[in-house]
Amino acid sequence: MAEERRRAVALKYQLGDRSSAPRVLAKGQGAIADKILELAREKGVPLYEDKELVEVLGQLDVGTEIAPELYQAVAEVLIFIYKMNQKKKAGGPLPKAPVRLKNLPHA
Repeated sequence: MAEERRRAVALKYQLGDRSSAPRVLAKGQGAIADKILELAREKGVPLYEDKELVEVLGQLDVGTEIAPELYQAVAEVLIFIYKMNQKKKAGGPLPKAPVRLKNLPHA
């Protein structure tokens, strides 16, 4: 059985900027995905694993805003990261990852 290649997608979103949606900042698989993850760790960027969401986001071009159909899924990730950062600052237990209530659209 072939080993599944690691995939990564980095999003950029300016909190409070309601004029634009999150954008794909970087994406890749294999060594490129590893480099994206390495840079994120070095810069203290929170990481979140969701294979299905990465599959859909990975179909978008770098620089592209996410589609409205993905707003809910990405918002759940952003809320989770926000809560995680707040818990870290307060020294409390980290929150559990969100459970997606509906399937993602496939591009």
